[in-house]
Amino acid sequence: MLDRSSRTRRPRTTRALIAAAATAALAAPVLTAPTPAAAAVSRAELALRWAPIHYQDVDATGSHALGGRSDYISRVDFDGDLDGRNNWDRAGQAGTTLAAHAYYSVVETSTHWYITYLFFHPRDWTDHPFFETEHENDGEGALFAIERDGSTYGVLRSAVTVAHSDFFSYTPAGSTWTSGRESIDGTLQFQASPHDAFQHPVTAQEAQGHGLKAYPQYAINGDGLIYYPSTVAETPSSSNDRDVRYQLIDIFADGGLWAQRSNPSLFAGLGTFAGDTSGDCGVGTWSCSTNSANAPWGWDDGNDIPARGEIAGDPAKLSAEYFTVPAGLARTYTYNPYATAAAALAEAARTAPPTID
Repeated sequence: MLDRSSRTRRPRTTRALIAAAATAALAAPVLTAPTPAAAAVSRAELALRWAPIHYQDVDATGSHALGGRSDYISRVDFDGDLDGRNNWDRAGQAGTTLAAHAYYSVVETSTHWYITYLFFHPRDWTDHPFFETEHENDGEGALFAIERDGSTYGVLRSAVTVAHSDFFSYTPAGSTWTSGRESIDGTLQFQASPHDAFQHPVTAQEAQGHGLKAYPQYAINGDGLIYYPSTVAETPSSSNDRDVRYQLIDIFADGGLWAQRSNPSLFAGLGTFAGDTSGDCGVGTWSCSTNSANAPWGWDDGNDIPARGEIAGDPAKLSAEYFTVPAGLARTYTYNPYATAAAALAEAARTAPPTID
């Protein structure tokens, strides 16, 4: 179920890429690398331009780590199917390839683009028995707000990241946005990519639980991976590979994650991935919880005003709450496929159990 442009990376000394071709159940349209231009930019190009350079800490200890593979990012259907309840088990099977992918969605107003990025792991795991839980599937990510200033790609003004059931807010140096109801948690850094001509924002995830913050609030400690946005998907050559390209997948693509939102094999509820306790999940630790990971329309910080899922579905509202924006924010969307399920999302926000992830 890997994308046609996926790649498996040999050790760095060989510098060779092996093509891994297959049919994808969740559509992953081929993207062309963006280059500065005066022409109108597509949503796919916009998402690729602002996709973060992503630091992933890796822990290879314990059997649930799979030698570090449990901390590799992947597609939801990395194992060739759309069954969320077998991902824990399939991640540990021989021959499974965890080629690097991330998901994105773009919604628009007349003043801003809002890009949500989802990084998926088949396991949220631990390696000790003391009051820790594991669960199948793990979905955490970030929202970037880009001001439409007349330039091709706009100006990135803020980021809000998802670390389990908490959101953290950041602004780049020089941003005109300041604290709103929520205090700003740090400065969003930028870094040059060796694979294109752009400076990208830098994010990072911890090992095991995969909470996501702006780098270096999480950072690599020992083994780790550095993922770079690209038009191909590579599989890390080891648990300590510092140059791995990842490919973006549009959440709104035909047959994609949003189209699958009512698929009971993949989702236990609106915005909640289906996961069970099969395999060795929970063995040797406190417990294994079920249905505990979330897609962007299920993300929630229970201590703030925006409701469950509004970080993706109504990011202008969240941005207006989290930040003070001197130029103002348009609140009417010119493009927002999440709005097609507004009533269902509101009901899920009212009735869904608290976010775990």
